[in-house]
Amino acid sequence: MIKYDKNFFHITNGKISYVIEISRGRYLFHRYFGKAIREFRDSAPLQGLDRGFSPQPAAWENERTYSLDVLPQEYPMRGHSDFRIPAYEIELPDGTNIVELFYTGHKIYNGKPALKNLPASYAKENEAQTLEIYLEDTVSKIKATLIYTIYEKFSLIVRSVRFENFGDKPFKLRQAASFAIDLPDHEFDSINLYGGHAAERFIERKPLGHGIYEVASSRGASSHQQSPFIALARHETTEHQGEIYGFSFVYSGSFSAKVEVEQFGTTRLVMGLNPATFSWQLDGGESFQTPEVVAVYSDGGINAMSQTFHEFYRNHLVRGKFQHELRPILVNNWEATYFDFDAQKISELADCAKELGIELLVLDDGWFGKRNDDNSSLGDWFVNEEKLPAGLKDLAEKVHARGLKFGLWFEPEMTNLDSELYRKHPDWILRVEKYPMSFGRHQLVLDLVRQDVRDYLVEVVCKILRENPIDYVKWDMNRHMTEAFSLTLPPERRMESQHRYMLGVYDIMERITSAFPNILFESCSGGGGRFDAGILYYMPQTWTSDNTDAVCRLSIQKGTSYVFPPLTMGAHVSVTPNHQVGRVTPMQMRAFCAMLGCFGYELDICKMSDEDKELVKKHIALYKKIQPTMQLGKFTRLLSEENETAWQFTAQDGKQVVMTYFKILSQPAHNLRKIKMAGLDAEKIYKLTTYVPPKKLSVDGGPQDTSFEEKDFYGDELMYNGVMVEKVETDFAAYMWVFNRVD
Repeated sequence: MIKYDKNFFHITNGKISYVIEISRGRYLFHRYFGKAIREFRDSAPLQGLDRGFSPQPAAWENERTYSLDVLPQEYPMRGHSDFRIPAYEIELPDGTNIVELFYTGHKIYNGKPALKNLPASYAKENEAQTLEIYLEDTVSKIKATLIYTIYEKFSLIVRSVRFENFGDKPFKLRQAASFAIDLPDHEFDSINLYGGHAAERFIERKPLGHGIYEVASSRGASSHQQSPFIALARHETTEHQGEIYGFSFVYSGSFSAKVEVEQFGTTRLVMGLNPATFSWQLDGGESFQTPEVVAVYSDGGINAMSQTFHEFYRNHLVRGKFQHELRPILVNNWEATYFDFDAQKISELADCAKELGIELLVLDDGWFGKRNDDNSSLGDWFVNEEKLPAGLKDLAEKVHARGLKFGLWFEPEMTNLDSELYRKHPDWILRVEKYPMSFGRHQLVLDLVRQDVRDYLVEVVCKILRENPIDYVKWDMNRHMTEAFSLTLPPERRMESQHRYMLGVYDIMERITSAFPNILFESCSGGGGRFDAGILYYMPQTWTSDNTDAVCRLSIQKGTSYVFPPLTMGAHVSVTPNHQVGRVTPMQMRAFCAMLGCFGYELDICKMSDEDKELVKKHIALYKKIQPTMQLGKFTRLLSEENETAWQFTAQDGKQVVMTYFKILSQPAHNLRKIKMAGLDAEKIYKLTTYVPPKKLSVDGGPQDTSFEEKDFYGDELMYNGVMVEKVETDFAAYMWVFNRVD
């Protein structure tokens, strides 16, 4: 898959090609990334032009057509005649930042290396091939290894970089990007996923303009505000046609993705750790490994890019027992009770859950310490005996006795001033000595740079999990970092605190999840504030947003689906009026929207009307018939407009297809909607087994609408002619079609 010939590396798998040139024995130029080329013979060689104010390297002083300022760099440096954004910057002991990393060799081998102490995609030896390119600065005694992996079955490249100090004097990495690419034009739209708490991953698309554009987080987390993802799409690219490059950073802390359109109209993209919050000192003999970036190329539109990310992350990032296992239908007590609960109330919820067909009950915040509001007790991971006088084990066993699984909420990374932990260890906080501490939700961030803090957290969390029958853990993190410095680090290393903190998070997650492989872990950060590929390596699903309103969730889950599969998205039915936005929506819309992810409920199910309880029973019965298709199937966005959404789920074996349609507001004199399905076998017959329009639900037999009754359809008709949606005469309408292929 990886070929080296006449100074060209051609990385290909028959789906994509990625080409690098070694120029004049030292520089790496990026030459191509796109649809597979049979053999790269340089049909469009680089043109040497004399550009004013674009200087030349010293060795070619008189060759004014050879300037790094205009040539396409593979991993660009700062200071040596290239004025565009760099991929790396190194501060040397003499205070300068001029470094020249030249090509010295390479290695090609089967498989993919693990990244020490970092989450990373993985492969068996026969599934991937890796290229390592070695660069060296013999003056400053610095080495860099560029690592490229291509997988046999995926249209993507995985890249990272390892730096090494082979001298005896320390230097500081001020910037260490994982990925850089120079593209020959700027006829692109940038696509990023922006938002805020309870409004995560909304899609923003706009044409590139000259200058520098950045998508970034400096919050110590990947954040609600920006997702560690960016895409460059051709202007004409749609969901189902056109070229797009998608870049996803496998990391959960502060990040940066910069795009520069320079004076001559070319585009440079650099992605990696955010240099605003990062510095790393390398002493002699030490090395530093960057996290990796997954770069997807698609010539089949945005949806094809998403499907590549979905399949790749499901099969080569998520690990363990729950990688391909169906998720239980749950009820979480948070919006039902908040902090106001006791053992009796939770037992009543368990009784109602059993009656409705729910499979897992999750006890959220408030079960520990003296936690009756969000002002106290984080870090005090022992049972609140006022609420649970018989203990946690007794409650969990009673839930199990009802045939349900039992889940528990933690927020290990935080503490409060009013806690036994803080009173005993006030030095265990990220802070700066001379300035007061800032607060978020009355919380302080524990210093996970410290080994003793990490060991304490592993010990107390594991103690709870060992001594109580826990099936599920929700791992929360409810504030971003301020004064993010570890007092244990010497002054010259204090800017390493944010990255070292994230390595600490990964350390405790690895130790705890490895110790309890049969527990399903869900990540959370005020909802989707840390929904990223790095966390998915340790925890196979994430709470998508604290906003459970179905209308908002259609947008939130759409943006999330650009990168992450439905199996990773926690999605719950909540009460109306909704607690976040006050909207009143029908139970069917809330249920069908939640079925688009890991299905559950977050309301007081005991207070529902008898009518709603019957609806819930029917929804759960319906979902159990389609659950493998919804959670493990191939996901397709058929229609994603402001007022209308249609999504399709196709079983892995293609035998079942589920299509959902939502219309937020009814409209007068509006055209009827016809939806064209996708990815079916044109020559096979598909039988409509269930059709659920608004306010009608049956799971016991044929379709509700007589116009579909006892009709079969060939796949080509469903794809090319489509399915007609009956006239929508209500706001917040939700429909579902279930087809079974006739073989």
